[in-house]
Amino acid sequence: MNTIHVDVVSAEESIFSGEARFVVLPGEAGELGIYPRHTPLITRIKAGSVRIEKADGSEEFIFVAGGLLEVQPHCVTVLSDTAIRGKDLDDEKANAAKAAAEEAIKNAKSDIDLAKATSELAVMAAQISALRKYRQKK
Repeated sequence: MNTIHVDVVSAEESIFSGEARFVVLPGEAGELGIYPRHTPLITRIKAGSVRIEKADGSEEFIFVAGGLLEVQPHCVTVLSDTAIRGKDLDDEKANAAKAAAEEAIKNAKSDIDLAKATSELAVMAAQISALRKYRQKK
């Protein structure tokens, strides 16, 4: 069976390392599907869910808050400041952080504050969307 080695790494830890049949993740221009022997590629990814079909047919689901993707014919590396396993996503925390970001947008005193709050809101909205996808798959 054809597989590709996948590493998903956050700033804090290695989130996933193993063999996979394919990987699907959110590229800047749309969803990317990566299979073994894919053409080499380096690109940015946006906040969203990484879905990994492992060699045994089971799936691993990971939320990333953006980052970088490197693809080599036999290896995929996802680097993200924040990466959370699907099973560790917390609906209450995500909704509270989204509400805090919305409040920060209302109270922004400068363009920098507004941009930071808007970015945080986009990440939290993507995390909530990823959580919903994860729950539907279960």
